[in-house]
Amino acid sequence: MTEAVNTGDKRSDTKPPDTRGHLRGNLGVPAIVLMVVAAAAPLSTVGGNVPIAMALGDTTGIPVAFLVAGAIFLLFAASFVAMSKYVSDTGAFYAYIQKGLGKAVGTGAAVLALPAYMATLLAVAAYDGVILSSLLEIVGGPALPWWVLTGVVLLVIAFLGYRDIDLSAKVLGIFLVSEVAILVVLDLVIVLQGGDKGITGDSFSPSGISGAFGIALLYALWGFVGVEATAVFRDEARDPDRTVPRATYWAVGIVATFYAFSSWALVEGNGGNDAIQVAKDDPDNYMVNTAEKYLGILGKDLTTLFWFVSVFACALAFHNIAARYTFVLGRDNVLPRKLGEVHPKLGSPANASVLVSVLSLVIMGVFVVLGLDPVLQIFGPLGGLGIWGLSILWLLTTISAAIFFKRRGGPTKIIVLSVVAAIVLAAAVALIIANLTLVVGGSTTLAVIFGIAPVVFLAIGATLSGRAPADLSVPKS
Repeated sequence: MTEAVNTGDKRSDTKPPDTRGHLRGNLGVPAIVLMVVAAAAPLSTVGGNVPIAMALGDTTGIPVAFLVAGAIFLLFAASFVAMSKYVSDTGAFYAYIQKGLGKAVGTGAAVLALPAYMATLLAVAAYDGVILSSLLEIVGGPALPWWVLTGVVLLVIAFLGYRDIDLSAKVLGIFLVSEVAILVVLDLVIVLQGGDKGITGDSFSPSGISGAFGIALLYALWGFVGVEATAVFRDEARDPDRTVPRATYWAVGIVATFYAFSSWALVEGNGGNDAIQVAKDDPDNYMVNTAEKYLGILGKDLTTLFWFVSVFACALAFHNIAARYTFVLGRDNVLPRKLGEVHPKLGSPANASVLVSVLSLVIMGVFVVLGLDPVLQIFGPLGGLGIWGLSILWLLTTISAAIFFKRRGGPTKIIVLSVVAAIVLAAAVALIIANLTLVVGGSTTLAVIFGIAPVVFLAIGATLSGRAPADLSVPKS
């Protein structure tokens, strides 16, 4: 396709129609925001990432880290949203990266995105089984192995993922409101009571931001995983040219603000700088212990319940994202075409969803046979693999945007923003590389294997790119 050159006038070119199979849905801005914020899992991030970042980074500056991470993602969103008017495909990273870096890199990006999201799905599903086990203990239920409960979680997700996207959106909406509500109540009670030692503001002081702030930033970036997936639901969005950009900005803004405020409240609730030692003593129960301190036993139990709900919502969101990447790769002949078929009644990527469900259950079964610990050997390493792969895709997207608009003679403002975003994300990638052993759970061998895995997936995708259409904005002939 020959692209028009910007001469300073309004663009005369428009996106040509795409006649390939499309998913169906009626998602507005709130629904898509709920989907991607659920993937970011607010309660899980505040309960898990915050104490770990404080303990490992020896810092209370995690609220500042969330604000910095939010600024980074707003830069990413600026280039991402600017390109959205030129991309009619639902392939997200696939389509956006191809626009600037070519079909081989674009297909490689899609092939990398799929295992990155799958790894994150498996990580949080294993963790959810552990939380559900604790819930059963609280209510006096049977003592079941974590893997049985994780299997139940994956089966429920399989059912919801197979159905139309509007059902998932409703479920995620209810769950997200629940987890946010309990955290807001806890935050407000802490602030209104003046914290543990009065409102100190230590998180924003030079001493609070000192320590290994880079570690805090790393875990803050981890908390934003999923907010980039707004474009994945393009086919199922109402008026996608308006819905996707708005949803992207809203998602980033909500996540950054909520994380910063909640992490600050939890720091104040544990004595400002004293919160670092509290996090080191018991990082796994930092949030629920704080809830018990300010909301009593009932508050602690409700927080545990909604923590389970939060992680479940996260797993469902990542299942939906992985299924849509599988669908796009099947539709474009990179994977078997059967995976790219749309369910005639539900309008969902049913075959792709089934494959993601089967793979999730089989891989989790292998982990169980190997006797892996669900938190230390599944959640930690696979979550690290996910953030590592996705960080590369964030970087490639901003580079692609800069090249795309530079070639077209696009607005200087967008080119500059894309370049700045690429530089900042390159620094974030370098930060992850420097701490990759920590990110994947402390194993040097695993860090090496996971370190080269994205390169392998990119190469596989590039090799298969000849099977994909030449331009994702045009129908295949």
